[in-house]
Amino acid sequence: MGGGALASGRLSRGQLCRALRRRLIRGGGHSSGVFVLNAASGRAVCHHASHTRRPLASNMKIFTTATALGRFGPDARLPTRLLATGKVDRRGVLRGSLYLRGGGDPALGSRPFYEAFLGGLGTDLFALTRQVRAAGIRRIRGRLFADDSFFDRLRGVADSGYRTSPYIGPLSGLSFNSGFASSSARGFAANPARLAAAKLARSLRKHGVRVKARVAIRRAPARGAVPIGVVRSPSMARLTNETDVDYNNFFAEMLIKGIGARYGASGSTRAGTQVIERFARNHGSAVHAVDGSGLTRTNKASPAAVVGLLRSVRAEDFGGAFVHSLAVAGHEGTVADRMRGSAAAGRCRTKTGTISGVSNLSGYCFNRSGKPMVFSILMASVRNLDLAHLEQDRMAALIARY
Repeated sequence: MGGGALASGRLSRGQLCRALRRRLIRGGGHSSGVFVLNAASGRAVCHHASHTRRPLASNMKIFTTATALGRFGPDARLPTRLLATGKVDRRGVLRGSLYLRGGGDPALGSRPFYEAFLGGLGTDLFALTRQVRAAGIRRIRGRLFADDSFFDRLRGVADSGYRTSPYIGPLSGLSFNSGFASSSARGFAANPARLAAAKLARSLRKHGVRVKARVAIRRAPARGAVPIGVVRSPSMARLTNETDVDYNNFFAEMLIKGIGARYGASGSTRAGTQVIERFARNHGSAVHAVDGSGLTRTNKASPAAVVGLLRSVRAEDFGGAFVHSLAVAGHEGTVADRMRGSAAAGRCRTKTGTISGVSNLSGYCFNRSGKPMVFSILMASVRNLDLAHLEQDRMAALIARY
């Protein structure tokens, strides 16, 4: 089997593929597949059951984040706007109401929350308080309304019967602190939009702007409402990095609804999946998408389809941002403690995916020889997750050495 060649790092294509297939079956069972491609030449290096669709688990995020970057662009920022009806008199009284209109920003929240749980990545809702005061408003005769109409009112995905999932916070066009009820991340909010508006109302009162404590849900008028302030999310490149590297299911599900709202028929998960499936087809790939994060088992694609997307998007203008949205083996995210000391460490950018019986690893390896390799390992009959990870890591190391 050429053990000396494997040990020394000199691998022929045949030796590599035989070793990959052996480790694939050992780690994932016979309902598993692999596809490895030399991205520069377009030549397949190894394939085994590579055109059979399998559950993607969090490899679904590859399709979600690639679509988000491709459609919005890496520099796009999602706005949360504050609108006013009525006039402001000379005493600073707004003879009308304020409307807090969400734009699907998954990072909107309070500084204590996103500093504690998102590594400082967030959008400060309370920056709007300063903007209200800068507009000369000191009292609001009407009320503060929350407008969450950018998305539908389904709070979850198919896996949870479209109710709030036990794994992710409630989805809303106007979210706050990833759907949690408090900045300590204890329990989910019953109504994220109402919570966001209530928190803003409290901040306004604290800073000398008189407004009724009780808030309500209402769509902002199509005409007659004027902008008072806006806060914008971190860039799409940073949002997708958080989604992929830190396994953020909430961000993924917010992004897919945002894709549907902006580029599809509505702010729904279903509309977002349709855009993603079309994006995949346009990039030489195919996916059956059901949600954005991969929580639902029926998100499926083949290893060849995953590789097709990875290869295609790398060549796009947003390709650099997408590649950098994936976790560096041995350094960050769900692979921070994996592949250390191997040829894959620091050279492979990967996305993991795990649900019951399923363990996946896909991404890129940039070899010392200069060959960019694209790979997808989808294991669908896993009995021992630790063994699956071990064999995947060994496979990635072999790919990085080829």
